[in-house]
Amino acid sequence: MSDFVTGNRITLLKRGIDYFPQLEAACEAAEREIHIETYIYDADEAGQRIGAALKRAARRGVAVHLLMDGFGSKRLPRAFIADLADAGVHVLVYRPERTPVFMARRRLRRMHRKLAVIDARVAFVGGINIIDDMHTPGHTPPRFDYAVRVEGPLLERIYPAVKRLWALVEFMQLGRDWHDQELLEPDATPRGTQEAAFVVRDNLRHRRDIEEAYLEAIAGARSEIIIANAYFFPGLSFRRALMDAAARGVKVTLLLQGRVEYVLLHYASRALYGAFLDAGICISEYHKSFLHAKVAVIDGEWATVGSSNIDPFSLLMAREANVVVRDREFAAELRASLASAMAEGAHDVKRERWRQQPLAVRVVTWMAYGIARLLTGVFAYGRAREFN
Repeated sequence: MSDFVTGNRITLLKRGIDYFPQLEAACEAAEREIHIETYIYDADEAGQRIGAALKRAARRGVAVHLLMDGFGSKRLPRAFIADLADAGVHVLVYRPERTPVFMARRRLRRMHRKLAVIDARVAFVGGINIIDDMHTPGHTPPRFDYAVRVEGPLLERIYPAVKRLWALVEFMQLGRDWHDQELLEPDATPRGTQEAAFVVRDNLRHRRDIEEAYLEAIAGARSEIIIANAYFFPGLSFRRALMDAAARGVKVTLLLQGRVEYVLLHYASRALYGAFLDAGICISEYHKSFLHAKVAVIDGEWATVGSSNIDPFSLLMAREANVVVRDREFAAELRASLASAMAEGAHDVKRERWRQQPLAVRVVTWMAYGIARLLTGVFAYGRAREFN
């Protein structure tokens, strides 16, 4: 069960156009410490902009820490990293890539979180990498994604999580002890009235926390469930929860990726459409641009924004982080944004037309599903059968 605390001010940030100016401003205002975690760091316009803010902060004496994933950020030029380090930015790479990912299962355990904490007084959590919205090869920009700005008592949960992961990576790579770190006192001063929880997924004590937060909310849904997810390939428990909700009269809507990015996962996910549509679940595919969102709204009160997809990678292998908010005003804002996206850039998948797909398309879809199931069993953990 998610551990909620009240007194927070949670601000919804839509796309990089909201996120990067606020992150940059927070870094410019930093006085003591900056921590940023990102799966992808790109040396494009956004990366240069945030990198410049980090360098300026380091030069004025702020302790700046940047942790990026070794696979997601493997294309970041070494010269860019060296330039950050020369300015005094502490840079670590989570599981640096030295061999192809498919050659070692443990290398699929990625750091997929997107977090930032500045002076232990403000945090950013969501699905937005340090990559420009307009940099979407093969897709129409801007990228469709969300993050939240967090101020208030929830910093007492977010800040230690960021410090622990940095300390772990630093110990594993450099042999430095946790006790060598300076720990700030999180600013837990109430800033608002919102009730929120910080939920992580790792491979130790929190393997199912994000999935269980979803399942608990879905089980309690009375009227409406809206889930927007870039990579949606849920396990058996998740599928049953959604179908059970639809069976008891809850309107269930899935906003999913309509454009093809990863061919195998795209078609494997579509193999589940028939069962969802038969259960009365509505599916909309977003075509206007590249959907990267990982958010949900339930009953106009419960909402989540974070890094976790509903697929085996996020739910079984990667480090993820979501914020769950119980607040009608916040949920209404996120719901309105999703409704606008569906109205302007999505196409409903009709059950009748879905059943009339050409045989060749159906064969490809089910072949992709079978391969995805096989790979989940090979590379995932004990709960892999949940995805069958």
